[in-house]
Amino acid sequence: MKSLLHALLAIAALGLSGSLSQAGEANDLTDHSQEVLTVPPVSSGAPAPGKRVAITSPEYAGTEVRHYVYLPPDWEKNRSTPIIFEYTGNYYPASGSTGRPEDAALGYGLSGGRYIWVSLPYVNQQGTANEPTWWGDEAATIQYAKVNVPRIIQQFGADPNAVFLCGFSRGAIGVNYLGLHDDEIAKLWTAFVTHDHFDGARAWVKPWGSPLDAYRESARQRLARVAGRPYWVSQNGSIRETQAFVQSAVANSDNFHFAEINATEILGSFPNATAKSAHTDRWLLKPSRYRSEVWTWMNKVEKSGKRKAESGQEPKH
Repeated sequence: MKSLLHALLAIAALGLSGSLSQAGEANDLTDHSQEVLTVPPVSSGAPAPGKRVAITSPEYAGTEVRHYVYLPPDWEKNRSTPIIFEYTGNYYPASGSTGRPEDAALGYGLSGGRYIWVSLPYVNQQGTANEPTWWGDEAATIQYAKVNVPRIIQQFGADPNAVFLCGFSRGAIGVNYLGLHDDEIAKLWTAFVTHDHFDGARAWVKPWGSPLDAYRESARQRLARVAGRPYWVSQNGSIRETQAFVQSAVANSDNFHFAEINATEILGSFPNATAKSAHTDRWLLKPSRYRSEVWTWMNKVEKSGKRKAESGQEPKH
């Protein structure tokens, strides 16, 4: 009788172990490789599983400065969920980019809708609204992230070992220009993703983006703050210019993953129902070998964070 009882307990334990293992792999993006994604619309009301809502931080009460939070359908406060923060592109009608964080898509596509996703604002010079073109009040935009990122992580029970920062176009530059501006903001993130453009890769006709030599020197200082953390860099078309700059700027680029994306191969000729041009943050909405590649990378980074947590290592931010 005891032998039978032990056998039944062992079978039950195996079953429980299997269910726990499946729960632990709930964020494995490659399990959903053929899924076509639709960016969730902004809803009214309070944050809730499956909803995306606008949030005004206490510091900007009475203004139109706000960030946007999406919680995945299976979100639970007491279950540690990866989180991805995003800086979106400029207002640029030729590519269909509105410059508004509520119209962002990159972070949702990168996480397959299975992470907490936050679209961060650029604060305008007046401190009254989100800025659709470039940085607005640069200091205020950076301070917004310094205050709100830790608050959001705590508020929604996000995994401190899986805090991604991503950006498209203007936002791709902003990942480093804003997100690595100084040591305080740089410590907030555990991994980085940029698509189409990169801080320091080319000159910009702006006070901060030229002449090229001086701009690149400051960009190298920001890039040093990556400090070995995982970094995905992609570009629609050739990535050689960006890769050459990064490899010239850091002593060891092994933590960087460079990828060339063919948006036309994924979405077809432009304009189409998904995007207006190949310069788009929406290439991740449809299945492709490129999405499978970045989702495999995201899985690897997220699981590495879990292993660090299990081994007792502190997150780097």
